[in-house]
Amino acid sequence: MDKLTRSKRVRPSHGKAVTEETTNKQTTNDMKKTLTNYEIAHELMQDNNAAWSRAGAFALAEHFQEYEDSVSEELELDVVAIRCDFTESESLQDWIADYYGKPLGESIKLAGIDLDGEEDEDEIDGWIRSFIQDHGTLIEFSGGIIVSSF
Repeated sequence: MDKLTRSKRVRPSHGKAVTEETTNKQTTNDMKKTLTNYEIAHELMQDNNAAWSRAGAFALAEHFQEYEDSVSEELELDVVAIRCDFTESESLQDWIADYYGKPLGESIKLAGIDLDGEEDEDEIDGWIRSFIQDHGTLIEFSGGIIVSSF
């Protein structure tokens, strides 16, 4: 699918609100624009208060397209809400340490993950992955992960 049915609200070029004479209330004519994955990723990366990697921004765009397709409903692109609701990390272990603000071993315990100390990196990642999926959304992509707030 080349185009997403994502919508971005834009104001008409004249920028004036339309006044309804009968109710004397102002209404705005909003227009929608369908964005491609590239355009969504570009908008995300233009957010100066976020630090999305290129791969992360594209992973988010694909995630929202898949979500939109699964619920058959158009979404409105809101880069501020996305920045507030999702976090990008280089790895599962980096994410959990950042999330709890503690060293890895302590963070794993705080998450309620009971390890016996003999797990390898893949097993630890599997436990963290399950923890995230039990509480929120995990988006994995080449070069990192993105986790929803929970």
